[in-house]
Amino acid sequence: MKALLLAGGFGTRMRPLTERLPKPMAPVGNRPWLEHLIAGLKQQGIDEIVMAVKHYPERIIEYFGDGGKWGVTIRYTHEPVPLGTAGAIKNAEPLLGGRFVAINADIVHRADIRALVKAHEEAGALVTIGLVEVADPSQFGVVEQAEDGRIVRFVEKPPRGEAPSNRINAGIYIMEPEALRSIPAGREVSIERETFPSLISAGRRVQGADVSGYWMDMGTSERYRRIHWDLLDGKLELDLAGEERGGGIRIGEGTEIAKGAMLVPPVLVGSRVKIGERAVVGPYAVIGDDCVIGRGARVTHSILWDRCVAAEAAQLNRCIVGSGLKIDPRHLLHEAVVSVIPEAETI
Repeated sequence: MKALLLAGGFGTRMRPLTERLPKPMAPVGNRPWLEHLIAGLKQQGIDEIVMAVKHYPERIIEYFGDGGKWGVTIRYTHEPVPLGTAGAIKNAEPLLGGRFVAINADIVHRADIRALVKAHEEAGALVTIGLVEVADPSQFGVVEQAEDGRIVRFVEKPPRGEAPSNRINAGIYIMEPEALRSIPAGREVSIERETFPSLISAGRRVQGADVSGYWMDMGTSERYRRIHWDLLDGKLELDLAGEERGGGIRIGEGTEIAKGAMLVPPVLVGSRVKIGERAVVGPYAVIGDDCVIGRGARVTHSILWDRCVAAEAAQLNRCIVGSGLKIDPRHLLHEAVVSVIPEAETI
């Protein structure tokens, strides 16, 4: 079975971090989330991948190539215009063949795809949608199901207290190729507002099945932070580089920590990082590869992507700092989300 990874969104709610970066390429634990996703699919026996790309597609294609480094084969399909979820799936149809799993690539999860396939087969469904329960479904597309798990309708972002359930579309779909016949080609098509309701109205079986394990929509900067705090707290388990030093501290190869510097767990520090005298990193800090934390600098509840510099006595609290940025000496940033500025990378 092939996997179709839907990686063409613009990531507008995570800007400026995604201004020039596809959202699934945002690092989680110092590796692009898309890399974690591909590695997880490989572990479940899925090694044929189709990638639907649009926003800065070269960032994905140059990084992954044909997928050989990860033991998979990757082929790419480009959206000529924004096509929506169903339209992107239709656009990839020539590369898919038989049954496939389609995954919104900006959802951070540890879903058991094999369990979804089993539920799909047992139900004899045309489409099976992975579902998760959330405390507040008012920001999502909510499903209503019959007792046998068949989905009978979708309600888009219902008012608080009026949702038919708290179960939402997890962005993971097991699909038979026949399901694609109902999707018009060459235009934007919503999978929840058009494709699935059309199939349900036609009497086709659209099944809902629970997705077990971790799940989080990486749609906003605040959720992106929460994903990392969950990673540091052990709620999200991923393969991470570096050595576990105990007590919630992990440090990558070649990292230098000066005398008097303090790491306050939980902390994840990448490779080849330099941490200066009397600097404080943590709690809840993720430092990317090749960063420099200057003398007396303090980084707490923050995420620094690779090649960042927090110069002498700089202070960062609840910040997300994009790749290659320098925070000047004695600058203070609180709840800032900053990324590369085209002509000047120093702030």
